[in-house]
Parts: sequence; structure tokens; C-alpha cells
Amino acid sequence: IPLKPATIEFYDIAGLVEGASKGEGLGNKFLAHIRETDLICHVLRAFTDNNVVLTGKMDPVQDLQIVRMELILKDLETVEKAKKIKAKDLKEKQKIEQALQKIELALNNGKMLNTLDFTDEELEIVKPLCLLTIKPEIFAVNLSEDQISKKPEIDYTQKLGVEPSDIVFICAKIEAELSELALSEQKMYLQELGLRNSGIEIMAQAAYRKLNLISFLTVGKIEARAWSIAKGTLAPQAAGVIHTDFCKKFIKANVVSFDEFIQVEGWKKAKELGKVRQEGKDYQMQDGDVVEFMIGK
Repeated sequence: IPLKPATIEFYDIAGLVEGASKGEGLGNKFLAHIRETDLICHVLRAFTDNNVVLTGKMDPVQDLQIVRMELILKDLETVEKAKKIKAKDLKEKQKIEQALQKIELALNNGKMLNTLDFTDEELEIVKPLCLLTIKPEIFAVNLSEDQISKKPEIDYTQKLGVEPSDIVFICAKIEAELSELALSEQKMYLQELGLRNSGIEIMAQAAYRKLNLISFLTVGKIEARAWSIAKGTLAPQAAGVIHTDFCKKFIKANVVSFDEFIQVEGWKKAKELGKVRQEGKDYQMQDGDVVEFMIGK
């Protein structure tokens, strides 16, 4: 049965130049694209190649600082506009002003909003603003072919000031070559390079972790499909990802772990061997669950 994987879409947005928040280059256009994403992946150049044009000096730290500053400046512009929005009453006005002051203070101090803690009440005010610096970030350090097969000499965790789990090392040249190969050839090529996974796969995994996502699977006669949900999602809400009516009409879920499902080769044997559990509305979905939802009329 063919497996239709859960999708995570990467949008390639050209690098921002200094002054992008004021419209330099194609800044405003690209900043609008970033606003629509759930997560920002900063691709930072850390390789030298005379055949690839480099503007300025090669400095991943400075490149990151420029992009972040442009995002901060754009968010400050958004905050200024938000101040003009009329509140329903005095109490709501005070709440909005306090939230905007908190945001403005952080941005003026050069802080990304994803480093702040917000209350649920503040998030209700902040979310509609679609601020850029509140989005979670991961970092793809673009290395040369020689560098990618060995551990980078530079400690980018400390240099960039980010968590190790948020950094991915890729080689764009290798990724381009992999995209032109069949799946079996990709595996062989990666083995020759001493790599287990492609950079795109590792980036997807990092994005999943950062967005706090897991996957569950549904398996039928025609296809098997993976679905993305937030960690902690209950069974009825997971069913609702497949079809909104399933959430309302949820009765129960037959659940088996992916490893056991593969081991016994399908639902029939899994049920015969007692591997399938029946779970109710309070069941919290686990990563890799294979599920059969029972839905009422």
C-alpha cells in the first residue's frame, strides 16, 4: 500500500538585505511571505565557492543579525499601526496598551518576541497582529561538500547563540543533486558521502520538533496516510483533521503502534493477536499511532 506522508511545506524566500523593512530590494514582498509561515528557517551561508556570488563578507552571524533586525523593524511598524485600533471599552484598551508596550519594549531592545513568555490573554491580543519575530526559528548552516561529511570545526551553537537542536547542517549543492536522483540512488549517494539522511529530511524533523508536531497514520486498502497534529491532541480532534464532521461524530478509536502494525503486517493480524486498543474521547494521540476511527452517523 502506498504511503502518503504528512506534509510540511518549505517556502524558499530570498535573503533579506539591510533596509528590507523600508522596501529595499524586494523586502516588503518577501516580508509578506514570511508573515504567512508557521516557522522561519534561516539558511546561513558558511562555505566558500568562487563560482557562487557573495555580497559582502562571509559571516553567518552578521547575516542572521541583519535579517532579525529587519524583522524587528517591521514588527515595530506593525505595533505603531496597532496602537490606532479602537478598543471596545476602557478595560480592553488598557489590556491592549499593556501588551503593545511589552512588545515594543522588547523590540526596541533588539529582542525577538519568540524569547518572551506571553499570557493567554496577551496572546489573544498579539496573535491577530501576525508579528514576524514571534515565530519559532530553526537555522540551516549551508556548508560545502567537504565540510558536510565531517563535524564542523566551528561551534555554531555558541557562535549563533541558539540551541543545538535548532541547528541543521546542509549542503545545498548536494541537495540539488539528490533532487535529480531516484529514491534508491539517493540512498546510495548519501551512503557514499557518509550521511544517513538528506538535509531536507533533517530540516523537516527539526521543524516538526520546533512546532511541537507529531504524526499518526490511517491505513486502508487503497493507501496509507500520515497526518500532522500538535503534540497533546485528543483523539476526536485528531479525527477532525481528516474531516471536520469526524470530530463531532467521534465514537472511539482503534489504535496500534506503528512498529507492531508493521510487525504483524496489517489490521487483521493486529486484531487477532490483541495488539489493537480501543481508546475513547480522552485519549491523547501518540507519535506513530496507526488509527481506525469509529464515527457515528
